[in-house]
Amino acid sequence: MELITIVICLILLVYVVLIVQLILGYDKVKSFKRTSIEPKTAFSIIVPFRNEEKNLPKLLESFSKLNYPYKLIEIVMVDDFSTDLSERVCIKWRLDHEFLDTTLLENLRLSNSPKKDAIGRAVPIIKHDWIITTDADCIVPQNWLLTLDDYIQKKQPEMIVGAVKYKTKNNWFHQFQQLDLLSLQGTTIGSFGIGKPFMCNGANFAYTKKLFKELDGFNSNDTMASGDDVFLLQKATKNHLDKIHYLKNTESIVKTKPENDLFDFFMQRVRWASKTTGYQSGYAKFLAVIVLLMNVSLVASFVLSVIGKFDWSMLLGVFSAKYLVDYWLLYKTNKYLLKGKWILPLSTSIIYPFYSSLVGIYSLFGSFSWKGRQFSK
Repeated sequence: MELITIVICLILLVYVVLIVQLILGYDKVKSFKRTSIEPKTAFSIIVPFRNEEKNLPKLLESFSKLNYPYKLIEIVMVDDFSTDLSERVCIKWRLDHEFLDTTLLENLRLSNSPKKDAIGRAVPIIKHDWIITTDADCIVPQNWLLTLDDYIQKKQPEMIVGAVKYKTKNNWFHQFQQLDLLSLQGTTIGSFGIGKPFMCNGANFAYTKKLFKELDGFNSNDTMASGDDVFLLQKATKNHLDKIHYLKNTESIVKTKPENDLFDFFMQRVRWASKTTGYQSGYAKFLAVIVLLMNVSLVASFVLSVIGKFDWSMLLGVFSAKYLVDYWLLYKTNKYLLKGKWILPLSTSIIYPFYSSLVGIYSLFGSFSWKGRQFSK
């Protein structure tokens, strides 16, 4: 048992050091304040979708309310062979909003990744140099493009990562998902602060067509079903690190929907976790391994404590140390994204290691379903 205790304590030590590093990095990413300069940047917004007839009206309505010159906006919708009325929703919206330049395309499947194919299908025909991707189940804020334009004019980046949060109902399941997403967002911001960005969210992701072509698009990682966002980011960090920025501004935060079904939630998280084996960043791989080992260690310690093979006080000490450092990062992220009084529920912290371990281990070997399709590792 002494060896097990030493191993767990070493894992905890490395974990704490890595999370504290992210916390310190988080503070280095300064908030950006939008000014009232004249908009100049022209944007092409690409939205891949499949079977989203219920969600598309809200996204499209948020597009029509954008506080930005319509002549500088192009919207490209890419239908990934929907079997519902999604296409009809788009066509009707286009007819009702002719003042917005909107194109509807059908996806062209060339790889194992429908979303990468959809974006790759749109890029050759878009009119503007700045590409923004978002998802069909999102709502974009009114000043989204104004903030991006202001930042581009002042900072001259070629890739911008923005924040995403859930629009939740007041139930535990939604709040659990919100906390899980907060941890990812906090990690994203912290990694930018320490100069090792490796994570982003395709629901709020912008880059120039020029950079996309220089990176050869999604070639070299199109065998993985997911990762249109993180793999492109990690390719860019190799030679263009100074041109990749995180935009920290509350007017640029995109809202999305949490899952209502436990199985769909699990499959979504498995899809997200499956990307880690394809990471090009050594730091990202190391962090992912330590996070998985930390959560597996807590689960194993709990099981051993139940059968009398591990000391309960040691388990409590390890759990408390993890809880406190996690709370520190989540508290900072919550102040930016949610702006509310908040605590990290004990129930969530107890369940999280079991959930995270299951998702992490399953993603290494299991398949997942996505939009009615089955994908394997």
